[in-house]
Amino acid sequence: MKRTAISFIFPTALAVLLIASFVPSAFAQQAVSTQKPAIILKAYGPGGPGPAMREAAKVFGAKKGIMVEITAGPAPMWKDQAMKNADLIFSGSEYMMTDFVRKDIPGLIDAATIRTLYLRPSAILVRPGNPKGIKGVRDLAKPGMKILVVEGAGQVGMWEDVAGRTGSVKLVDGIRRNIGSSAANSGEAKKIWNSDMSYDVWLIWTIWQKESPASADLVNTEPENTIYRSCGIALTNRSEQRALAKEFADFLQSPEGKTIFVKWGWIAP
Repeated sequence: MKRTAISFIFPTALAVLLIASFVPSAFAQQAVSTQKPAIILKAYGPGGPGPAMREAAKVFGAKKGIMVEITAGPAPMWKDQAMKNADLIFSGSEYMMTDFVRKDIPGLIDAATIRTLYLRPSAILVRPGNPKGIKGVRDLAKPGMKILVVEGAGQVGMWEDVAGRTGSVKLVDGIRRNIGSSAANSGEAKKIWNSDMSYDVWLIWTIWQKESPASADLVNTEPENTIYRSCGIALTNRSEQRALAKEFADFLQSPEGKTIFVKWGWIAP
């Protein structure tokens, strides 16, 4: 009996030792296999292009086996960090990109690499079901309308441009009298729109209805009143991955990138 017990204990102990030596190795292999790709590229810009940029970054990152990190929102939120580690900067209008170069993040952008990607048209966002029966820009000047606009972050003068395209002083004056709030940026406007149901209209870009379709229906501005602003991108002077950054910028203009941006409401060349 003693010999049998000893002969049983020895192989059992050996098996335990072998399992113990294998388990850390197995966990280590699992950790390696589930480890996320290192963040190679960092791109910063406004919130409007954010949804399209994030989807494009995900597709491009999967193709290259890397990660492209998109930070989208008002420039004061990210500009200090961008000065330290940005590889690319994207914009929500041509004047915004110029402001980035000239005053907001001076010295960061390689101006020679700036390129215009896509355009977004103006639009009228209304409550689901369009309860006020709004058909176009002229309806915004009717008494009793409450309008939300943005006066910043790619939309300086946007509502005035839309209202003034046909040269009607009466239309510009009527819309101004109905503006209930002028938000500093689209993100702030979105919070107002979702929290204050007294607003009938949000004069913004088509892409914001694509971003939150449940919160608003879209009414196109008439062709004679429609204006457009762009999304652009540029490489930074501090990037240590300029070749890869250029590849991502090229991808944004590729057929695959074009499909992504059009899906989010942008107009392709």
